[in-house]
Amino acid sequence: MKLDSLPVSTPSTSVYSKSHHETAENTTSPSPAVAGSAHKQPTIAIFATTFLTIFLAEIGDKTQLSTLLMSAESHSPWVVFVGSAAALITTSLLGVLLGSWIASRLSPKTIEKAAGVMLLLIALMLFWDVIH
Repeated sequence: MKLDSLPVSTPSTSVYSKSHHETAENTTSPSPAVAGSAHKQPTIAIFATTFLTIFLAEIGDKTQLSTLLMSAESHSPWVVFVGSAAALITTSLLGVLLGSWIASRLSPKTIEKAAGVMLLLIALMLFWDVIH
């Protein structure tokens, strides 16, 4: 799900009062009313996408494994939970603040291209490590 994509108009949600045939021709392009304005995603959609993405990315990563080991060694799981939750909230806050700062200075297309290039470089470096 791409958060910055525009909705596609359908016959039932078309802004125009055209015939069904004329409306059906426009089902693949956004309506002019939507295309000309910035589209804001519902808060629940942003939350759900963010939660699911971060949750799946964090399952089984080194942070979770470190938390598991610290909890087992300390015999104080709730203290470890609060400490690790505070650390994750702080790093997320830094990411949001940095992301907002970058978004205020660069276009979304530039940010998408830069993120794509960085992910491609990381993938190539990991592939290179596997080969050698």
